[in-house]
Amino acid sequence: MSQFYESNGTNNKSSMPDHDVMMKGRRLLEITGVKQVESFDNEEFLLETSMGFLSVRGQNLQMKNLDVDKGIVSIKGKVFDLVYLDEQSGDKAKGFFGKLFK
Repeated sequence: MSQFYESNGTNNKSSMPDHDVMMKGRRLLEITGVKQVESFDNEEFLLETSMGFLSVRGQNLQMKNLDVDKGIVSIKGKVFDLVYLDEQSGDKAKGFFGKLFK
């Protein structure tokens, strides 16, 4: 699993909060390790997490809970997909941000 995301060879957990994604029945999503909520509406959330940017797409999405201090976000609604936008897909991410800020 470490092949997907490494933190420059250091094992210092205090510098990076734990990031977990828990989905319950495709209707409730709980995400930890959230640094910032970049944008959200009823069809898409863009979150900056300790493991990169995470896009959550769906229908009738609502923020159920937000704890900025602990980095916890809860989203309810029908979830269609979860996509991490990282450096390896730079062109894809630019296209996404280009669409987002038109």
